[in-house]
Amino acid sequence: MTKREGRDRITNMSKKHPKFSDQLRQAIEQSDKTRYRISQETGVSEAVMSRFMNCKVGLSMVTVDLICQSLGLRLVDESEIKPKRTKRG
Repeated sequence: MTKREGRDRITNMSKKHPKFSDQLRQAIEQSDKTRYRISQETGVSEAVMSRFMNCKVGLSMVTVDLICQSLGLRLVDESEIKPKRTKRG
């Protein structure tokens, strides 16, 4: 596989499945908690939170765990999610 083919494959995958970091940013934005409150609960500085939200830095797994715990999030394997049934009329 060429570099371009690999890059195209990753791009196509990301269209179907957003990166975890993007999903976490979205969860933080949609949370009823402010970044300040998350920062206070987790001990993660507001500066780090801001840089992460602005896609300037990544987060360590420890920091991700702390933020997920603060927001009540957990990682779920998509194969374990049952599709919603639609009613046929």
